Amino acid sequence: MKFTVSSSELQRGLQSVSRVISNRSSLPILDNFLFVLSKNALEVTASDLEMTLKTTIKIEDVQEEGSIAVPAKLLTDSLKEFPDLPLEFSTDDSEDIINISWASGAYKMPFFPANDYPQLPELNDISISVSAPADTLLTGINNTIYATAEDELRPVMNGIFFDITPDSTTLVATDSHKLVCYTRTDIKSAEKCSFILPKKPAAILRTLLPKIEDEVKITFDTKNAYFEFEGNVLICRLQEGNYPAYRSVIPKNNPNKLTIERTLLHNAVKRVAVCSNQSTLHIKLSLSHNKLVISASDTNFSMSAHETLNCSYEGDDMFIGFKASFLADILNNLPCEEVTIELSDPARAGLILPAGEKNPDEEICSLLMPIRIPA
Repeated sequence: MKFTVSSSELQRGLQSVSRVISNRSSLPILDNFLFVLSKNALEVTASDLEMTLKTTIKIEDVQEEGSIAVPAKLLTDSLKEFPDLPLEFSTDDSEDIINISWASGAYKMPFFPANDYPQLPELNDISISVSAPADTLLTGINNTIYATAEDELRPVMNGIFFDITPDSTTLVATDSHKLVCYTRTDIKSAEKCSFILPKKPAAILRTLLPKIEDEVKITFDTKNAYFEFEGNVLICRLQEGNYPAYRSVIPKNNPNKLTIERTLLHNAVKRVAVCSNQSTLHIKLSLSHNKLVISASDTNFSMSAHETLNCSYEGDDMFIGFKASFLADILNNLPCEEVTIELSDPARAGLILPAGEKNPDEEICSLLMPIRIPA
């Protein structure tokens, strides 16, 4: 293998794929990048077995093709010290050494056989493909990933559920206390299908997609999914299992409706929660005509707080309890200036929805389970 590449181009490619490499790899070979040089392209791969990320770097000067595995940390640490300049890579197969040279110096480091690197999973013949604009997919992940669980007993809830139909696609996340649905009517499939994307690849996509302008092609079967975009391919193992029937828990008839500025409510919840019992973070919302009172107390430490906010409220006088941190999470992640909270009674979940003008292709629905709290 022999080629010349820009140090900054190579560093950008390595930085993107290095996010996949685990600090505690089960296989020593996974501490390496896989380099495959063919024609005028260098394909760089990193993997942790559960997830693989490939990127392609254009190479103008290719003298000898080949494939090797290169120590990831050693190479990335070396490149951090370079300005933008040409680097020549050449391998010495007799000693399993790769030489990296530039105008004023050179490195030598070991490499390993490419055949030792794990093979990529292949999709079966019944795989399904859909496409989504990168910014739309990013928005869907941003609106749902925070609601995923950390539950060893119910691993299906540790990822984002993609529910794809001929009419729309809905991204769903829940930890059994809160549930978020993000629906797009401009992403659809000819047939109904679904998969559960684990949290780690979702987080990787979250870091990669802001720089992408084109569409993302998603191809998946029952076990794996491929996300392809602008010279990158993210391959991940899907979470197996059946996702909860989320639509059945969303309350339909909610006669009590509160509309209020999102930031105003978010800040008030955080202020009042300071005086709640810190082990439960329970707060009470008391609603009456165009008035909302948020209160909390901790009798063990003789602490209490309340704050009154003006709002638009239609419905019967009522109160309901929520966990402050869950409510704050939802309010922090909703992309709107005002929110509407729809309620039926203190024992049923509340719906938290964006208020005001909406995108006709987009729908966001957040659900929060109540907690029992004294009147």
